[in-house]
Amino acid sequence: LSVSTRPFNAEVSLDVQHPVPLFLPVRTKKRYFIPPAVGMKGKGEENTEAKARAAGIVFRQQYFERPINIACTAGIFDPYVPPEGDARLSSLSKGGLKQRTEQIRQSAASQLAIRKIKEHDSEFTTKDFSERAQEIFIEAHNCLTQFNKEKLHSLVTERCYPEMTRGNRYKTICWRFLESLEPPRVVHARCPDMVSKGNLYGQVTVRMHSKQTLAIYDRFGRLMLGSEEQPKDVLEYLVIERHLVNPYGRWRLHGKIVPSWAPTKDPVIKTVMIPGPKLKPGEEFDALNYSVPKPEAVQWNK
Repeated sequence: LSVSTRPFNAEVSLDVQHPVPLFLPVRTKKRYFIPPAVGMKGKGEENTEAKARAAGIVFRQQYFERPINIACTAGIFDPYVPPEGDARLSSLSKGGLKQRTEQIRQSAASQLAIRKIKEHDSEFTTKDFSERAQEIFIEAHNCLTQFNKEKLHSLVTERCYPEMTRGNRYKTICWRFLESLEPPRVVHARCPDMVSKGNLYGQVTVRMHSKQTLAIYDRFGRLMLGSEEQPKDVLEYLVIERHLVNPYGRWRLHGKIVPSWAPTKDPVIKTVMIPGPKLKPGEEFDALNYSVPKPEAVQWNK
């Protein structure tokens, strides 16, 4: 391709027989910092970060921080210590009278916390709250048996949710609340602050003595723990929490206090696979006429 040097409106003659290549210079992006080649890492003692800084490139600093969830606290502040022999000693006996006087002494700090809670929640009363806490407990466990995760998040805190759902993926849970042996009552209350002063959280401990049934089945449909027909008396100390500063906060199940004198849990029965005989190449299992022994129930401590 040849172009004659004529005015702009002149004719252009094209030489088709002897074409001339046309070269257009193209400038690529100038690289101030060239990364090291593959496989050369650690071989040279050159400081690549210093080279990049000299070229005007600054690496972004990496921050290793743990995320903080301000919707709930990370634990139970000043947990309630249940008296030994609770729900067994009568209030008329010597031991029951001693427990009652000790509870009155410890209720001074709870009264101050209840006053702070009432400043943010005007409808809070200890009598109505205990019944409300029992309803939250029953509804949360019903959602757990039905695997309703969306509703369960609105009934339990972010700390309590993994504790309730851990290890229940391939299990079937059958739980029922039968009746209350004693009316639930508030035994402990605290109003701590977290991160900054004035960021208040309300934690109320409710004592609940009820009759329940629990049965857990594994993925094979075999019973692992409990029974659906045999009810048991259960004494529980539930911790209900709310972010008081948040106007849209609600009371949710935060944890459970297990006393040191509580009886040990029943052992869990697990299904164990018995290995069969090793087959040779070209051999089938039916041809061996192998009789599988009846497996026995094996108990494992939880």
